[in-house]
Amino acid sequence: MTTANALSEERSDNSGSAAQRDRRKRILDATYELAKDGGFDAVQMRAVAESADVALGTLYRYFPSKIHLLVSALETQFSDAQERLNMREIPGDDAGERVIYVLKRLTRGMQGDPQLTEALTRAFMFADASVASEIHAVGMSMTSIVTHAMHGTVPEPDAITEEDVVLARVIGDVWLSALMAWVTGRSTAPETAHHIETAVRLILR
Repeated sequence: MTTANALSEERSDNSGSAAQRDRRKRILDATYELAKDGGFDAVQMRAVAESADVALGTLYRYFPSKIHLLVSALETQFSDAQERLNMREIPGDDAGERVIYVLKRLTRGMQGDPQLTEALTRAFMFADASVASEIHAVGMSMTSIVTHAMHGTVPEPDAITEEDVVLARVIGDVWLSALMAWVTGRSTAPETAHHIETAVRLILR
């Protein structure tokens, strides 16, 4: 795509958020497809730009690096999962059972696309301070998912305690660590599920 087209895209972006959302979605969709086929190494900025039909300069304006792009893609996955959970009650007799149920569903879903999961989790682990806002967004989505599961339904803001948030953050950290162990071959899928369940029961007992 030419420089003139890139400038035209930028002017279009400035004219309304709908165009920005559409372009961002195309970029993320292209990222998912490349990662599904080839994992972390397959996600190259030029390939993403070509697949999404945007100028390379436009892509960098949205996402300054590959790590920014992949961590943003991870956050979008969590946000989508959060929206789906918000439409239902979480089964389970107590907070631990509900959190385990949700995390096992998330884990199975991500294990169904191992190359994609490898790309997203590696980017999350490689991220430095320049990706702080994207990392924060991932953490906020993960905390919302876990606190929702702890309460069983979408909790009112004043129903979430500081302790709930602290526990949710610890559980989120443990879950991502367990997922990374699976991605790197240090644990099997059953071992990962058992590790997550054990950790949740210890944290929420």
